[in-house]
Amino acid sequence: MEEIAQPIYSRWITETPPIETTILAVPGQIELHLTLRSDRATAAPERLRAARDELVAALKNDVFSIDGRSMEEILGGLLRDRHLTISAAESCTGGLLLTRLTDIAGSSDYVLGGAVTYSNSLKTAFADVPATLIEQHGAVSEPVAVALADGVRARTGASLGVGITGVAGPGGGSPEKPVGTVAIAVTGTQHTARVRTFSLIGGRQQVRFQATQAALDMVRRQLLEL
Repeated sequence: MEEIAQPIYSRWITETPPIETTILAVPGQIELHLTLRSDRATAAPERLRAARDELVAALKNDVFSIDGRSMEEILGGLLRDRHLTISAAESCTGGLLLTRLTDIAGSSDYVLGGAVTYSNSLKTAFADVPATLIEQHGAVSEPVAVALADGVRARTGASLGVGITGVAGPGGGSPEKPVGTVAIAVTGTQHTARVRTFSLIGGRQQVRFQATQAALDMVRRQLLEL
C-alpha cells in the first residue's frame, strides 16, 4: 500500500483545503479515514468521493468495504448475488466462522451449516478426512484444511466449502507449528482449492478471530474472480 498510495497522500495534503488521512489498525483489518474541513457544502463531499474512488482504484481487491459494512456482511451479499451457498468445517475456531456468518439477518439464504471438527476422529467422521492424511501431514496442515473443505462441501451440498485447522493457543504449539499457525482452505466453484497457512499473533481469542477474518476474505476474493 505504501508504494501505491503515498503519492496520493502527498498530493492531497498540498491541496487547499487539504484532505487529511488517518490509518487505523483494528483486529483483522486496516481502516483508512479521509477528512476534509471546508465551508463548501457541495464541493467537499464530491472531493472526498473522488479521493475515496482513487484509493479504491489503487488498492483494488484489498478494499472490502467503503461504507462501514463488516466482512461477513460484504461476503453475504456476494454469496446472495451469485446464488451460491457455503458450509464450513472448523477446528481451532470452534464454530466462530459460522457464528459470524449467521449473525447476519437473512443468512439462511446462503449458509447451509457445517461442523466443529475439533478432534482428529471427528475430522474423519464428519468431514471424511482420511486418517492417513492426518497421520502423514498432521492435523494442522494445508492438505487437511483442503480435505476438511472438500468433505464438508460434499456432506452439505454447498457451493463452497471452508476448512480451518490450527493452533489457537496458549498451549499446543511446537517449533514447527507454533501457536498462531492456522491453515485455511476454500474449495468449490470452478476454481481449484485456495489454501494458505497463516502465522497469526495475539492471544487465543485474537487468533481465532483473525483466522475467521482471513477465511472470510479468502472466500470474498475467490468470489470476486468469478
